[in-house]
Amino acid sequence: MIVLTVDQRGSTYAEDRVPVVLEQLAKWTSGRAGIVLPFERTIGDEVQGVLSGHSPGAQLAVDLTLDLLRDRGWSVGIGVGPVETPLPAVSRDARGPAFYRARDAVNRAKTRVSGKSVAVEGPTAASGERRAHEVESLLQLLGAVRARRTPHGWEAVDVLSGLADKPGRQKAAAQLLGVSEQAVSQRVRAAMWSEECAVLPVIVRRLEELSGPT
Repeated sequence: MIVLTVDQRGSTYAEDRVPVVLEQLAKWTSGRAGIVLPFERTIGDEVQGVLSGHSPGAQLAVDLTLDLLRDRGWSVGIGVGPVETPLPAVSRDARGPAFYRARDAVNRAKTRVSGKSVAVEGPTAASGERRAHEVESLLQLLGAVRARRTPHGWEAVDVLSGLADKPGRQKAAAQLLGVSEQAVSQRVRAAMWSEECAVLPVIVRRLEELSGPT
C-alpha cells in the first residue's frame, strides 16, 4: 500500500487550509482508480489517504504529490509497505508499517524548502531504501523544475495537458491561448515539459516496484 500524509506548511501563523485541500484532493481523485481510503483530516492541519500499491495507485500518488508541491503550501510524506487488515473505514484509525513510514517521511519533508518538500520511506531492506531514495530524488527534481516554471509556462502546460495527445495539439493550444504556435513552443521548451513527461513514467514504475504486492 501507499500512504500519503500531507501537512500544512507554516500553519502556526496561517489560516487552516485543510478544508480547501480536502476539496482539491476530492476533485483530483474523482473518477481515478487507486484510492483505497479517501483523504481526510487526521490531526491538526494534516490530511491522509491510502492508495493501492499497484500501477493506478502509484500513478495517483505521483500526480497528487506534484499537485501539492505546486501549491507550495504542503509537505508530503509517502510511506510504502504493508498495513494491518481489515482496514478501518477511515485512515486515522488504521495501522501498519506504511503509516509509520509516512509519518517519518512527512517529518523529513517539513525540513525542506517549499516546492521540494517531499520525502519517501519504504521497506528497510537495502533494495527498498535505494528505490525509496530514487523516487524521492526524482520527485524533488521535478518539484524544483516546476518551481522555476513561469506563469506563462504553466499556462501553456495546463492547456496542453487538457488536450488529447495527437497531431495539432500545439496549434490548438495556441488558438486557445491567443498566441502564436511558436510562442507556445517556446513556453513549453522553457517549462521543460517534455522532460517532465519523460521522467514521470519512471517515477511511477519505481514507486510501484517499491510497493510490491498489495
